[in-house]
Amino acid sequence: MPDLLLIAIDLVAVTLLAYGSYFRRHGRREMLVAYVGLNVGVLAVTSVLTNAAVGLGLGLGLFGVLSIVRLRSSEISHEEVAYYFASLALGLLFGLQPNPEWLAPVLAALVIGVVAAVDHLPWQVRARRQVITLDRVITDERELEAHLAAMLGAKIRLATVQSSDLVRDSMVIDVRYEVLPAGRRDPEVPTAAGARAAELMR
Repeated sequence: MPDLLLIAIDLVAVTLLAYGSYFRRHGRREMLVAYVGLNVGVLAVTSVLTNAAVGLGLGLGLFGVLSIVRLRSSEISHEEVAYYFASLALGLLFGLQPNPEWLAPVLAALVIGVVAAVDHLPWQVRARRQVITLDRVITDERELEAHLAAMLGAKIRLATVQSSDLVRDSMVIDVRYEVLPAGRRDPEVPTAAGARAAELMR
C-alpha cells in the first residue's frame, strides 16, 4: 500500500476520532488542534524513523510524556486523555507501516470504534460528577442524598464525603449522579421545594 494512501487513511481516521466522536460528545474546540497535531506529528516522525526498535522506543516515550502531562494538569479529563492516547496510537500505526498492509487500517478502525462506542454509551452520556461544597453539615447519609438529589434534580449514584468542618459548618462532597431526561422526574428524586418543606416540618 503506498505511503500516501496510508497518510490519507490516517487523516481520515483522526478526523473521525476528533470531529466525529470527541467534538460531538465533549464540544471543546481547542482540543481538536491538540489531537490532530499530535497525530500528524507522530505520523511524520515515525515515517522517518523506519527502524522498528526506534519506533517502539519513541512510542513508549510519548506515552510516558502524556502520562506526566495528565498528572500535572487539572484541565484535562480522563476521557480527553483516552482520546490523546488514541490519536497517538493512530499516528504510530500508520507511521510504522506494519505488515501485512491491511493491519494498520484494521487496528485503527478497532481503536476508533471502541473509544467512540464506550464514550457514546446511552446510559453513560447522562452520567455526571461534581465536587460540591455545602454550607451545612449533614451526617445522615439518606438525608444527604435526598438534599443533593433535590438540589441537582438528578438521581444520585454515589455521594462521598471528602471533608466535614463542624466549626465552619460546611462539608465537601464528591457526587456521582445521573441527569434525568427532559420532562421526566424519577419518583425517588424529591423536588427542591419538597425537600425544603420536609426540613421545616422536622
